Amino acid sequence: MANNRRLRLRRRAAAVRAQLAPAARPARQVKGAARAKREGGGGGDAWGDFAASFFDAGLIAPPPEEEQEKTPEAGGSGPGVLAAAEAKEGCAVLLLPLGQTLTFTGKCCLTCLYGSVQVFGFTIVPDQPPYNLFSPHSHCALTIEATAYKEMEKSEERKMEARSILRAHLVPREARCKLMKNFAPQSSIILLEHLDTPVTSFVLSHSSFSHIFRAKRQKLPCFTPEDVVLASTGIGRLDPGNGLLLPACMLSAIEELMDACQEEDESCPIVFVCGPKSVGKSTFNRYLINLLLNRLPCVEFLDCDLGQPEFTPPGCISLVNVTEPLLGPPFTHQRRPCKMAYFGDTSCEQDTERYIDTLKYVFSAYERDVPLVVNTMGWVQGTGLLLLIDLIRLLVPSHIIQISAENFKDMPQLSSEYIRSTPGLHTRGKCKNLMSGMEQGRNHGDFCPPNSDHKLLCVQATFPGAGVAGNGRTHSSILRDMAILGYLSQLQPPGMESVVPLHSLVPYQVPFNAVALRVIHADVAPAHILYSVNASWVGLCRLPDEVPCKTSGPVLLAQTPICDCLGFGIVRGVDVDKKHYYLLTPVAPENLRLVNCLLIGSIPIPNCIFLNQMGTEGEIPYVTSEYNYDISGAGKLKIKKHLKRREHRRP
Repeated sequence: MANNRRLRLRRRAAAVRAQLAPAARPARQVKGAARAKREGGGGGDAWGDFAASFFDAGLIAPPPEEEQEKTPEAGGSGPGVLAAAEAKEGCAVLLLPLGQTLTFTGKCCLTCLYGSVQVFGFTIVPDQPPYNLFSPHSHCALTIEATAYKEMEKSEERKMEARSILRAHLVPREARCKLMKNFAPQSSIILLEHLDTPVTSFVLSHSSFSHIFRAKRQKLPCFTPEDVVLASTGIGRLDPGNGLLLPACMLSAIEELMDACQEEDESCPIVFVCGPKSVGKSTFNRYLINLLLNRLPCVEFLDCDLGQPEFTPPGCISLVNVTEPLLGPPFTHQRRPCKMAYFGDTSCEQDTERYIDTLKYVFSAYERDVPLVVNTMGWVQGTGLLLLIDLIRLLVPSHIIQISAENFKDMPQLSSEYIRSTPGLHTRGKCKNLMSGMEQGRNHGDFCPPNSDHKLLCVQATFPGAGVAGNGRTHSSILRDMAILGYLSQLQPPGMESVVPLHSLVPYQVPFNAVALRVIHADVAPAHILYSVNASWVGLCRLPDEVPCKTSGPVLLAQTPICDCLGFGIVRGVDVDKKHYYLLTPVAPENLRLVNCLLIGSIPIPNCIFLNQMGTEGEIPYVTSEYNYDISGAGKLKIKKHLKRREHRRP
């Protein structure tokens, strides 16, 4: 059976070879020649194995049926079809007619050579720098689409410019002729290059994530010349249905937001995006930001989602100034925010007051000179809905984008009248908003909130599984691990060809009396505090007051502070004799000098970091296979949040 499958793959490879061959023989004759050569022990085996290897590696998925019908073998060559040709090693030049799309999985670097293309809402033209594209199968696939642009009037001038571009990028003559046969008015030419970055190299070095940029294997793939060329750059073509498909209601809402953000008004719009879990809030935010960056130099982003933040590891509230397009998932664009505070948990259900106080602290840094997009949690039922009302009163948005799903009916429409009249978790209906106290942390005078009326735009997610928690492409805990790995990739030394394991890096030595400690999520006895710190993920924070250094032992805080978080690290060891913490962190030394507090939350270090300690002899540190969960109290205490408290009454 395996031999039959291999034979079918080789026959398809022979067809591809026929399409790439310069001789203009009928496809059937070329197939016969390739088969005869293969049976005679010629080079057909090598080509078949080569083409089949792309399938075995998962680099190629079947092209969509409508594109299969357009392949030269089916008589569909000519204008209106994507054409690709190899350039220099690891590069490919693609010609896309107007409206042609390429949905793909993998990673590559894109340069627009001629015309105009759009990727996830962001428009790329020839005078812009190259952009890195990341399209793992754990997230919505990226789509490259050729868009309209202003071009030269004379068609001959257009063709001459296109030919010169192809020559400049070392496209062979035969391939140039093939591409130019497909050249039509409003065509675009792009260069795709193989891409490896410190982020992807570090994430892929862990076996749990080594496959995320490979297409999932599918049966009986149909190879085309374009597939082989694309595979050489590290991407595989997918059906367009795997890309972003926006319903009409969402496009209408986006158009209204674009108009509002470009108006010169007294205050900039604040766009508040909310909805239940798994309805595409993060995807909508990325697409909206990319569209805004086509017309604005920057956009502010307030991330209130503790579990799935966009630019930071989990457990944070942050304010980020976005100047570059978002062409990948969060783990590919971890950035240092303008202001960030560490909450220390992926949920605020156990401490909503501190969550609101932390949000106030971060929001105080927003200057209201550019549009603000607000990302919120998917907790919108019960107490979560009441908390959401409090957030709306706190932030006073100009627009609310309420994303819903067909099978989710528990969330009312958040109109201005509803927000005014409905009590929140910490506020009452028809009362002043929470902006009292916002003056704290501001240094530019009193702040007066604008009119509390907002524009409500309701949209419905229509993709399969929308609104069903836990039905996403990838589990939320795995996405959090990927974000932490993306952050830790900044520790990789520049210029290294191979990935350096974290346990091979030299840590910082931090004296006990240089930083204060606080465990956020639990009450820990002072005698056990060092056990909690060791091998923990910590927030590196700056307290406004100096840390008291009266003792040589650990300095402990009685309460959890709300303060600036400058970054994160791993305490990889504690030396009680020398009174030192050993800290791994990518925070720059000039900022590390400002850190005087370590906050320990409930955010775990990904298991793959502990397991990926290559070169260690004997037992792996902090890893055991003898843990007995049958012993009472040995496992982590799980809080059953969905269970109601039982009423105990006398009979």
